[in-house]
Amino acid sequence: MKRDDVIRLQLMAFGFVEAGRLEFTKDYVLIMDRINKQFIKASYNQLDFLRNSGLNFYSLQSLFWNEFFQPGKTRMTDELLNNYKTDMMGEDAVISMENDKLSYRWLADKEAAQIKMANIMYEDKIRGNYQMNWDYEDFRPNGKKLFPYVNKILFSTPEKTVKMGMTLNYLSNDEGWETRTEVSGKYREVSIDEILRRFMAL
Repeated sequence: MKRDDVIRLQLMAFGFVEAGRLEFTKDYVLIMDRINKQFIKASYNQLDFLRNSGLNFYSLQSLFWNEFFQPGKTRMTDELLNNYKTDMMGEDAVISMENDKLSYRWLADKEAAQIKMANIMYEDKIRGNYQMNWDYEDFRPNGKKLFPYVNKILFSTPEKTVKMGMTLNYLSNDEGWETRTEVSGKYREVSIDEILRRFMAL
């Protein structure tokens, strides 16, 4: 990840062969199926779940970095904090905001000031609900803060549910990597449904 620029996830097979890639920039989402030589490159508005849940690059960046965010904004400010409601629940704080069909909730450890869970719900009485739940576990030191080494992510739509788990072995800082992926002419562009179906089967 490079702050305010790109988030890249690489799915490895056998520990050394790249089978798939997800790349999020401020302008687009790139999903590549390396095995079947397929890809899709789309704006956030072209992807139903991201559009309906109000997520953009900066929201996703905050989720990956275990940070609080204001939907549709690039930075959290003291003024924006007035839009949220906080309720205490035992040792945790529940921070929430509702906007029309969208609701955002965070569960945070009030002593450690760590986000333990984030939930985004888009309610549609006609088409059904879209939801993302992100759990953070196993916090370890990374620089001046603690970073979650275990992330459990659940996406659910009226048609399907996708679960993804990320467990980090280590964290390092390296500036020597190319931040944009160039798609080879050998790849075929496909629909989002087709590539997600194949991608999740890898």
